[in-house]
Amino acid sequence: MSDTIATLPVVVESDGRALTDLIGARRAELRAALVDHGGLLFRGFDVGGVDGFDAVVRALAGEPLVYTERSSPRHAIKGRVYTSTDYPPDEEIFLHNENSYQARWPLTLFFWCVTPPDTLGATPLADVRRVHELIDPAVREEFVRRRWMLVRNFHADFGTRWQDVFNTDDRAEVEAYAAANRISLEWVGADGLRTRAVREPVHYRPGSDTPRWFNHATFFHLSTLPQEYQEGLLAMFGPDGLPSNTYYGDGGEIPADVLDHLRAAYRAASVRFDYQRDDVLVVDNMTAAHAREPFTGPRKIAVAMAEPHTPESTGDN
Repeated sequence: MSDTIATLPVVVESDGRALTDLIGARRAELRAALVDHGGLLFRGFDVGGVDGFDAVVRALAGEPLVYTERSSPRHAIKGRVYTSTDYPPDEEIFLHNENSYQARWPLTLFFWCVTPPDTLGATPLADVRRVHELIDPAVREEFVRRRWMLVRNFHADFGTRWQDVFNTDDRAEVEAYAAANRISLEWVGADGLRTRAVREPVHYRPGSDTPRWFNHATFFHLSTLPQEYQEGLLAMFGPDGLPSNTYYGDGGEIPADVLDHLRAAYRAASVRFDYQRDDVLVVDNMTAAHAREPFTGPRKIAVAMAEPHTPESTGDN
């Protein structure tokens, strides 16, 4: 089946029914629209708090997932509903597909606007089918040939600890997880850890023959951070000790002009909307990348993930 790149997101406004009732009556239609377009925006509903949001996730996509192998600071609100990334409000979070650096990832993401910001604070979206089209074929081919690598360094006194990333303080459990998920690791010093994961840059969603630019090669590269952060991290850790950085899969450096080109492709494909209270944004994670704008005011967005997908089990790359 070949996809058509269409409006993102599709807005579904309240018709007076509870959101879970509307989903129950229109579930097949809504799920088809989500896959085709990449996103749904439910607007004007009384979500009913955290429990109501959890019920919406279950009605549309099944049981929410635990957030594992995390790469950003967030905490659980209740059960498997989490805060969005706990970054300072003046910072942008660049476009990315959730957990694309892992051996498996959620197919469906949910964002619930508890409190809208005063200004900006959108969750921009970019159709990664379109991103793939916008990337120079020679750049795509180089990545497909060499793949891409994420290197992470976990420091005992800086950033997210490996114990929190892997939800355990047992080194044997971390080693078993790494072996099962194609991650190489080495223990560094008394309590440090370095991991390397080589992944494919292009994937196909189940049921589709349209390629998607689905990776974190741009997101995790040092050059995507503000200049002052780049300089500070290099001064603290040097190039080999950075908390995260990306390379070609054979360890080669990704040229600066290639990274500029990739960032430009994402931005050219991106769209945005302003949040309203009780908005629920649903994103097809293999069709749309998401980001976060800087903001002012008391923005509070809750998130959940569902439908784990392991590419090897479905004939994906």
